Amino acid sequence: MAPRAIWKGYLKAGDLVCPVALHTAVSASERVSLHMLNRKTGNRLHRQFVDSETGKEVARGDQVKGYETSHNDYVILGQDEIAAAVPQSDKTLSIDSFIPCDQIDDLYFDRPYYLVPAGPGADKAYAILQEGLRTKKVAALASAILFRRIRTLLIKPYDHGFVATTLNFDYEVRSAQDAFEDIPAISIKKEMLDLACHIIETKKGHFDPAKFDDKYEAALADLVQAKIEGRKIKAPKPPASGNVVSLMDALKRSAETTKTKAVTKQRAVKTTDKKAAAKTKSTQQKAPRKAVPRKAKPHKVSQRKAG
Repeated sequence: MAPRAIWKGYLKAGDLVCPVALHTAVSASERVSLHMLNRKTGNRLHRQFVDSETGKEVARGDQVKGYETSHNDYVILGQDEIAAAVPQSDKTLSIDSFIPCDQIDDLYFDRPYYLVPAGPGADKAYAILQEGLRTKKVAALASAILFRRIRTLLIKPYDHGFVATTLNFDYEVRSAQDAFEDIPAISIKKEMLDLACHIIETKKGHFDPAKFDDKYEAALADLVQAKIEGRKIKAPKPPASGNVVSLMDALKRSAETTKTKAVTKQRAVKTTDKKAAAKTKSTQQKAPRKAVPRKAKPHKVSQRKAG
């Protein structure tokens, strides 16, 4: 059964309109969930909103939102006022422009969703738009009111459908210049650069998310299971740490290690290939043997001495 859509509306590009639905592409529901409990009673705890001065709990009907203008001075905003200030959703995902797929910086990516056709007559319009974006190698920038906020989404072809990723606003992305301004410019010697490139070359791989283990979740699940079964669990040993005396020596050691591993792996592959080839050749050269009847062994006659 397909997961339940979190939003339904229309994808609009000019005169082309297609009913669509958004489905969550990333979920944390499979993570181990822990609750806060009272250590003495074992009962679950609940959060409460209390008055900072009186210490008394405030009923839900008396809770309002406010913006702090100065210390302990607030402008109160009622739910009706907030709702009136926010534009009403027309359930339309309007495409504003089409841009090259690699033009947006990854820093602006917020959260991905699967965008699928929904409703009668949606499949053809959806397929036309999907194939058009794939042919032109572009992505669509669209805007819509999602979750009571105006959001910008990047829509890209993915497999047989679309992935729509909400984008961070410009004011939300912090300046890289501010983060990197204290990093000094360093001149790298060619020998050190060559060693670094060698290490990178020998450790090339392919992106496979299935190989990335969530060690925290696994350790937490093991701990919970151990507590249920009433057994102790051993804490993992911390990784050995050492001081790097020389950066060049460290690069050389790393390069030698990766080189040794690569050679060992290459030899193992060659040995396996040779054995397989020899086995195949031996099988092909062997002629079927005729069955040779075994010679009957003579029976031994035991001779007893006369008494």
